[in-house]
Amino acid sequence: MSWRIGIDLGGTKVEVAALDPGGTLRLRRRLPTPPDYAATIARIAEMVAAAEAEIGAQASIGIGIPGSESPATGLIRGANSTFLNGRPLGADLAARLGRPVRLSNDANCLALSELHDHPGTGFAVILGTGVGGALVAGGRLVEGRNRVAGEWGHNPLPWMTEAEHPGPACWCGQRGCIETFLCGPALAADADGPGARDASGLPARAAAGEARAQAALDRHVERLARALASVVNLLDPDVILLGGGLSNMAHLYEALPRLIPRHVFSDTFATPIRAARQGDSSGVLGAARLW
Repeated sequence: MSWRIGIDLGGTKVEVAALDPGGTLRLRRRLPTPPDYAATIARIAEMVAAAEAEIGAQASIGIGIPGSESPATGLIRGANSTFLNGRPLGADLAARLGRPVRLSNDANCLALSELHDHPGTGFAVILGTGVGGALVAGGRLVEGRNRVAGEWGHNPLPWMTEAEHPGPACWCGQRGCIETFLCGPALAADADGPGARDASGLPARAAAGEARAQAALDRHVERLARALASVVNLLDPDVILLGGGLSNMAHLYEALPRLIPRHVFSDTFATPIRAARQGDSSGVLGAARLW
């Protein structure tokens, strides 16, 4: 097996990782995500070239993206980084890099990295700039007939309150999507008002006694519990895995097992909820493993 490079193309950062022929992580780098398509192609090409210069070898390239590649057209669809939509990202990167590339949804890459050895069913969640999901059964991705399996972020938030209804407008054209309530920028805006996008400091602010930060975190985890309960009612997975930047918030793992059962159509709820073992780098490692 040759060297493998993974790219995680997120809403705020592009991460590259290189796995040696034995599968050991040898390199990781992050840079900010550029604001447009051409600059993103250039950034990925530059990061691949720098990684290959450092490892001294040419590698296969797998890329996790915040959307999916249409099986009908090869164009990107459903990406919250909307400048990717309608673009032949795979073909353009293959031409720029001079070799084939493999693309998959970022949640699929998370699931591939974390649940490839899981014997049962697992639901993997991305909580970051966007909100995505992926389903694994017997260690294999379940992509579905239309390759949208797991895209729970663009279902409506379940059991909306009167104050929540009809929900914020979503870039996808609908209103009240789970993503519009649970993504990082939505949490930041709930705490600090329109225009706020960085929620990373909210747990520390809440721990320091800031009521506004605590109230926003409480609303967020209660909505997340409702959204995950709908997954349990539909799929009843053996494990729920949380990844993405917001998965680093420790209070989620205490609150969710307490809140989810209120909405599950069962007299018991024993589903473990755990953080990605590789943290928010699981996606880039799964991307490398697309080969």
